[in-house]
Amino acid sequence: MSDSLPLSRVQLALNVADLDASIAFYQAMLGTAPHKTRPGYANFEVSNPPLKLVLMEVPAADRGTGTAGALNHLGIEMPSSDAVADTLARWAGDGLTVRPEDDTVCCYARQDKGWIHDPAGTPWEAYAITDDNPDDADGDGLGLGLGLENTSPGGTTAAPCCTPQESQR
Repeated sequence: MSDSLPLSRVQLALNVADLDASIAFYQAMLGTAPHKTRPGYANFEVSNPPLKLVLMEVPAADRGTGTAGALNHLGIEMPSSDAVADTLARWAGDGLTVRPEDDTVCCYARQDKGWIHDPAGTPWEAYAITDDNPDDADGDGLGLGLGLENTSPGGTTAAPCCTPQESQR
């Protein structure tokens, strides 16, 4: 077993059927406003406990109730792209199948990342944000200037955001 991860914070990405109600709930629960909101998407950067909570709006039928359909994916936000590369190399060295995604736009941020899956297929990503607002052409902080979509390497649209495509698992 190799050294531990250079962990910045754990990411929990949840599917939600009502984004506005979920933002209000988690804002009250966590005592902090969202760091970023976009249509169908919000994230919270929580200091204590160190957590990145991501909310992704999906149709109510896909979401279900309770814990059914709640989990979108899990992640580890890293302090740098070098830390991501080191972590992916360690995971590969430990026999895990790694799928790197460098310079990809996902969750309205440019990232260097990689994916692994646990034995039951739960997706985990290790990622570093290289540009938190890559489509903010007008400088207003809203990030809607260019209408940049979430893309994977080669410019293909990733759907759903941040979840590796089934064929690439």
